Amino acid sequence: MKKLHYFLFFFATLFSMAYGQIQLSEYSEVSILTIGPGASLNDAFGHSAIHIKDPMYRLDIVYDYGRYDFETEGFYLNFAKGKLNYEIGAANYKPFISYYKSKRREVKSQTLNLSLTEKQALFQKLQQNILPQNKRYLYDFFYNNCATKIKDNIVSVSEKPIEFEQPKDFEQHTFRALIRSQVEQNSWGGFGIDLALGSIIDQVAPVDDHMFLPRYIHHFFEVAKFKNTNEPLIKKQEILSGQQLNVTHSFWSSPLFIFSILSFLILLVTYKNYKSNTRTKWLDISIFSVTGLIGVLLLLLWFATDHTATAYNYNLLWAFAFNLLFIPTLLKKRVKKRFVGYLKFLILMMFLMALHWSTGVQSFNIGLIPVCIAILLRYTFLSYWFGKNLTQEK
Repeated sequence: MKKLHYFLFFFATLFSMAYGQIQLSEYSEVSILTIGPGASLNDAFGHSAIHIKDPMYRLDIVYDYGRYDFETEGFYLNFAKGKLNYEIGAANYKPFISYYKSKRREVKSQTLNLSLTEKQALFQKLQQNILPQNKRYLYDFFYNNCATKIKDNIVSVSEKPIEFEQPKDFEQHTFRALIRSQVEQNSWGGFGIDLALGSIIDQVAPVDDHMFLPRYIHHFFEVAKFKNTNEPLIKKQEILSGQQLNVTHSFWSSPLFIFSILSFLILLVTYKNYKSNTRTKWLDISIFSVTGLIGVLLLLLWFATDHTATAYNYNLLWAFAFNLLFIPTLLKKRVKKRFVGYLKFLILMMFLMALHWSTGVQSFNIGLIPVCIAILLRYTFLSYWFGKNLTQEK
């Protein structure tokens, strides 16, 4: 692994030396490439890159800020802690475009209306960024990603202020709605995102912050102008690959369908327990274990990581971490009155969750609807059951 690291360091240094001294010619062009969504979850939001071309030097390079290395020491731990470093990378234009065409992903190009001085400044900036000691940056999904880096670089080299006007038919959305516009809510990826991210992302995103998504980089750049001259930022647009990958999800394997089946089984067992005056202990232990463990995970994401979007997560109203402490109580036939009070508290939390949902404090995943109904009725049954089987308080 160390040999590979030294090789990449050596290659990047040579790459920088080879192009670092070039003074771009008047024929040079700088373009923004916007790549459409892919099939996997990490490709669902699309991609952005900068294309620099100069026929005088046979220069035809694409820079992008979307690289990461799974084999980096502590990659998964850092990802979980919110301390993941992404990298800038460079590639030859033709294989770069060919790759996305082979994946049937749309690619659009926008040539920027920059002066030669601005192009040179951007080129040198990218060449500095790609050096091994500079290429890494602390990734943030909303504020520091492959799309926002593109915007920040263009703004920083422009000698004239850029005005990003609202695109035609623009509608302001919450961060969660913007995510759902790229990832279907009733998919496992969508369910995981809605479970992990808190009410922070249910705030309406400021207009400029919509550009954390590559497609909004394209839309905003399309109508952007230089303030002083009112000239357009984009002087030419073209579609390099018109293919659009159509990602579909089967309802029969979706969270809503799977959880509906599981919830029906919980309700069926609960009904039989009520009719036969019995209690299925393994079901109660399972519910308290799963909700408790999920609750612990959500608390860790909130308080033990640097992820800003995992804060104030009201999924904790149904995934209650303290349920783990009461698992031994579920093994008993008789309980103290305080446990019945705890069950009533859990029922109250479920209604509080519904209130948060209906008032827009936090939008929950639709896959939770059958789950929450089943858990609520199970808690109600347990409150009734244990209410008849109280032990004497000491």
